[in-house]
Amino acid sequence: MSGTHPVPSDAARQIVEGAYDLHVHVLPDVFERKTTDLQLAERFRELRLGGFVVKSHYTMTAERAAVVRAATGVDVLGGITLNSVVGGINPAAVEICARTGGRFVWLPTFDSVNEAGSVNNVRPTGSPPAWAALRAEFARKGLTAEPVRVIDDSGDLLPEVRAVLRIVAHHGLVLCTGHLSATEIPVVVRGAREEGVETIIITHPDFPSQSVPVEEQVRLADQGCLLERCFGTPYAGRVPWEVMFANIRAAGVGASIITSDLGQVHNPPVEDGLALMADRLLAAGFTETDVHTMTVSNPRRVAGADVTREAIHNT
Repeated sequence: MSGTHPVPSDAARQIVEGAYDLHVHVLPDVFERKTTDLQLAERFRELRLGGFVVKSHYTMTAERAAVVRAATGVDVLGGITLNSVVGGINPAAVEICARTGGRFVWLPTFDSVNEAGSVNNVRPTGSPPAWAALRAEFARKGLTAEPVRVIDDSGDLLPEVRAVLRIVAHHGLVLCTGHLSATEIPVVVRGAREEGVETIIITHPDFPSQSVPVEEQVRLADQGCLLERCFGTPYAGRVPWEVMFANIRAAGVGASIITSDLGQVHNPPVEDGLALMADRLLAAGFTETDVHTMTVSNPRRVAGADVTREAIHNT
């Protein structure tokens, strides 16, 4: 143990060599974080990890990722989250993100209709999470926008969402469903396929505010979606480990992608997340091949990195 957090085994470290973590939260950010993007890149290099994706709920990270990538040689990628501060469902912002090298587009997270009205993330003490406290502060200052909608009252995709999906398809970007509800997600996936989007990640479907039923997870996997399994979700006690593992088995290893969703100051170091998840998966009976598929092969493919054994070994 290091402090109050577990330390990954050497075996797990070896399995995840070459892995990409497609969901990390690092400084600079509006919230306190455990490390910076530059510091994390150096740790990834030391641990022979392939790269990571910087996710911000509030700012585009494409240009920043390019700077860190050039400064460190580590494959750092960026994108944009379509919350209200970037104009919500803003096709022009997505186009600019793509033209500056961004690869990932998250649909609304904290500003989604689903999350804005959710109480699932309130801590046991009753204190609001950081995003909710920030939203309340913005409201006091008159800065809070209405929740960002993706479907209309009839349950159909809004035209501006389809415009975003067409841009995602044109540039070959990765679409992530953000914090949409279990009802909204299938509608978005259907529209994304109609508009030609090839790579769709269902953002932490096991998270309380998503709680995508396992039957729907299986259907989404059958439609070619990848289901994101975040280490931080069960580690923080938001869902039992056994539930996540059962969902992986139901939807299939080939449709699952492991990320950390780390960076919070109270959580383990970001660079430990994938290996810690590997240890948990191995203990639950998944094979080394299963774990490698979910932590290395699938994320590298999404990131556009070579998935051959030689390329991974030479990371």
